[in-house]
Amino acid sequence: MPPPVAAADAVQPPPRPQRPWTMQPRDRLLATGVHTLDDADLLSVLLSDGQSSRDLRVGMACLLTRFDGLGGLFGAARAGVMPTDAVGQEGWARLLAAHELVRRGLAEDLRQRDALTSPQAVGHYLTLNLQHRRNEVFCVLFLDSHNRLLVAEDVFQGTLNQTAVYPREVVRRAIEHNAAAVILAHNHPSGIPDPSPADRLLTEALTSALKCLDIRVLDHVIVAGGRHYSFAEQGLI
Repeated sequence: MPPPVAAADAVQPPPRPQRPWTMQPRDRLLATGVHTLDDADLLSVLLSDGQSSRDLRVGMACLLTRFDGLGGLFGAARAGVMPTDAVGQEGWARLLAAHELVRRGLAEDLRQRDALTSPQAVGHYLTLNLQHRRNEVFCVLFLDSHNRLLVAEDVFQGTLNQTAVYPREVVRRAIEHNAAAVILAHNHPSGIPDPSPADRLLTEALTSALKCLDIRVLDHVIVAGGRHYSFAEQGLI
């Protein structure tokens, strides 16, 4: 009769694999890919500092609801708003760093590629840059002869519902940057991206002024919340 097997020598069954929906967000990211995480999951991974990211996720979901999504949350971070101790100063610093890294990555992409061949990248960049602004901001992307980004500038800042834009100043900046083309952009804090009659007249005036110097206006993009309206896509340029 064989001797009994000691408990220490007994064959242990393999550990039962965790189901994806029971994993911590960080573990799920590594196991199933970043695309499987929602916004609250990603924020909890970014801001987790030794605490349970599952518990932190609940706080992040509440924060996203309070600020109406990522755009509002990043806008609050940029404005220095720190509404909860759950995030804290270090958490806001991480949010700002993440936001800026994404913005710089999109800008770098525009510096390397023809803007006409990457309208999606242009839309993403402008939306990220303008969607959280509480007042109207008029921005210009100055491009080289290959439609690659030279520099992006906030040229004018206005009130909640209007911005005074002077074509002479836009022309001056374009000459200073030796730009061959530009993409115009501004935001509508109202949340409605449709152009007003004043937006259409301004586009015509700037196009005419810049054309005299052989500087092309490739598009005028209006950003409202997470959406944007493109004059070029609508055949208005």
